[in-house]
Amino acid sequence: MPRKLSTYLKETYGEKIYRLSLSSGCTCPNRDGSIITPDGKKLTKGCTFCSEQGSGEFAAKIAPIAVQIEDAKARIRQKTDAKSFIAYFQSYTNTYGDVGRLSKLYNETADRDDIKILSLGTRPDCLGDDVMEMLVALNRKKPVWVELGLQTIHEETARKVDRGYELKVFEDAYKRLKEAGITVIVHVILGLPGETKDDMLSSVKYLAELDPVLDGIKIQNLQILKGTSVYDDYMREPFPVMSMEEYTDLVRDCIALLPKETVVHRMTGDGPRRLLEAPLWSLDKKRVLNMLNKKCNEIIS
Repeated sequence: MPRKLSTYLKETYGEKIYRLSLSSGCTCPNRDGSIITPDGKKLTKGCTFCSEQGSGEFAAKIAPIAVQIEDAKARIRQKTDAKSFIAYFQSYTNTYGDVGRLSKLYNETADRDDIKILSLGTRPDCLGDDVMEMLVALNRKKPVWVELGLQTIHEETARKVDRGYELKVFEDAYKRLKEAGITVIVHVILGLPGETKDDMLSSVKYLAELDPVLDGIKIQNLQILKGTSVYDDYMREPFPVMSMEEYTDLVRDCIALLPKETVVHRMTGDGPRRLLEAPLWSLDKKRVLNMLNKKCNEIIS
């Protein structure tokens, strides 16, 4: 059966390892107008579900990386005496920009004894040869996880949410990353407008059948956040949003498809209370996780 991230980390490192949400100062190619769709549309607002913070509401504010890390550690140590951490660069596209600057930033981070893993959220169309060289060199220092925001395998949905690349781009990036020995984690969103349960399950089934096998997956529900295009669409013409019962049942079905080698990094998401329009049940993360754990107990360790 698949393992939760906490189980994997405890088995691999022998201790709890906590995630530090950090900021690299990058932007995104579908925010700066670099991507023009086949119908001539210039993308400047990011994916329709992505907030102004690039899905990094909980990430540190831009500051020297040593300051970001110490500030993030201080917040975590209000609850735990953790000594080992994952440096998670979450918001926007963290392999997009000047590679020299990024290499310096990530090497400074990886050189720290308290950082055990470097995790970079990015897009599959932002992994040029120079970026790949940087990732391979970093991976010799510390394990590097590359997190790819796929969200769905369905091209029609991808166009609707302004993802800005086709599935074949993901497939090429995945192959190159795996050949380079890089750990790959893929993000999937359940509940994108217009998708059926079968559509969502087929995205996860596709990932479950990847060769080489997928290292990790993050599953979350669609968050309708104020300031996003999907929020505007929802307020203009509301579309169905899953109930907690429906969502947790679907996550259980998704996890049941995964091979035992794939680590489940996330099963739900919780948007900022001040921005979240729906689903409001996701704000009660403890309750959602309890329900997920109860339903998935027999299929995940």
